[in-house]
Amino acid sequence: MKKLFALLALVSVAQIAAAADVVGNAKAAENKVAMCIGCHAIAGYKATYPEVFQVPMIGGQSAKYIESALQAYRKGDRKHPSMRGIAGSLSDQDIADLAAYYSQQK
Repeated sequence: MKKLFALLALVSVAQIAAAADVVGNAKAAENKVAMCIGCHAIAGYKATYPEVFQVPMIGGQSAKYIESALQAYRKGDRKHPSMRGIAGSLSDQDIADLAAYYSQQK
């Protein structure tokens, strides 16, 4: 039992260290933003699935906020089905890159 606990603790530390190593690269995101711009780059855009709502402009948001939102969609903590599908296809590096890219926009 002690060995199992030690192994689990080691795995947790390794996962935290790996996540800490992810650094966003705005230039790398230029090839990843195509899935975002269809909704998030149109001022005043309203989506109609699953209900009508105002799509937020994400340019200029903080990188931490964007990362947190995408991770919440990926985990299912945020419930929008389209965003959940998109975020589910992203790696931690993709999320960091997109966050870096959009945080630098005006």
